[in-house]
Amino acid sequence: MPRTLDRAGAPLPPARTTQGSETPRRAAATAADNAPAPKPGKQRDAFFDNAKYLAIVLVAMGHAWEPLRDDSRAAAALYIAVYTFHMPAFIIISGYFSRSFDASPNRLKRLVTGVAVPYVLFEVAYSLFKRWANDDPTHPISLLDPWYLVWFLAALFIWRLTTPLWKLVRWPLPLSLAIAVLASVSPDIGDDLDLQRVLQFLPFFVLGLSLKPEHFRLVRRREVRILALPVMASALVFAYWAAPRMNAAWFYRRDSAQELGVPGWVGLPMTLGMFACSLILVACFFAWVPGRHMWVTALGAGTLYGYLLHGFLAKGSRFWDWYEVDWVHTPLGAIALTLFAAALITALCTPPVQRMFRWAMEPKMEWAFRRDAAAVARGDGR
Repeated sequence: MPRTLDRAGAPLPPARTTQGSETPRRAAATAADNAPAPKPGKQRDAFFDNAKYLAIVLVAMGHAWEPLRDDSRAAAALYIAVYTFHMPAFIIISGYFSRSFDASPNRLKRLVTGVAVPYVLFEVAYSLFKRWANDDPTHPISLLDPWYLVWFLAALFIWRLTTPLWKLVRWPLPLSLAIAVLASVSPDIGDDLDLQRVLQFLPFFVLGLSLKPEHFRLVRRREVRILALPVMASALVFAYWAAPRMNAAWFYRRDSAQELGVPGWVGLPMTLGMFACSLILVACFFAWVPGRHMWVTALGAGTLYGYLLHGFLAKGSRFWDWYEVDWVHTPLGAIALTLFAAALITALCTPPVQRMFRWAMEPKMEWAFRRDAAAVARGDGR
């Protein structure tokens, strides 16, 4: 009797016919049937959650250091160094996780509920807060002129909408850099939707769209981590030298070169040079982000909550003259302020805070959308 062959043509061992026993293949199938089903949904990557949390902590620290720069060269140097890479790192991650955006109805719905609606709510909330806390009743409420931190939501909305275009063109990063350079020499762009920031930060988002998992694994290699230490130390030394000589407003990317008091042609080398410096420091930052699950990993899902909510206290501290206290400007006071900023932003990223403000940050709004998204895409929805 010929032996049974498997799919590759190799002979299989003869099946046992003893009563009460099973063939190996049947036993394997039975075990597979009885195995627990995998949990639905994709598992979050601890590395990216850790990176988002650490980046948002640096954002809060930078805001805490801002009023100290005039009295402390060290604070000014830390401020410049951190501002070189913390928002670029955050934007690169945002671009990386926008790769699947295809303008389908479901993704457009999430873009509206997760970005556009929070933009409207927090722009109004911040404007009302400024009217009250800064005793400025005439401060306008304008959805076209985002105030303070809300610019990032406007930028993210525009960047994500243009994602299909960046996935279509042949050289997306050089094109986005050319746009950023042109923006940096165009003072007539104006403040509508903070388009200067949208366009000057655009290359980081486009870069994130182009990255793959292996690129992040590359910068986390042991030799890169070792190299990152002297590079970051050199950046701090350079920032200490540059602090009294350089206008930190370059790092905000909200103004053209002419608006910063220099000739327009300076926008070209500054845009390209700052982009290169930011990429180097972002790579150093990613090199030392832990890849394992830690107690802060769960906070990575709430970084946008912490980002938008901590701004009320960051601005309030200026409006209410908290920095007029002398001890804040001492070395121990600066350290205490730094630790307080880190603790505050950490608390604002926690799940209880997320549950409290989910209605504003991630509203479902089922009442505002048609139920059959597929039918809408086909054009026959009712």
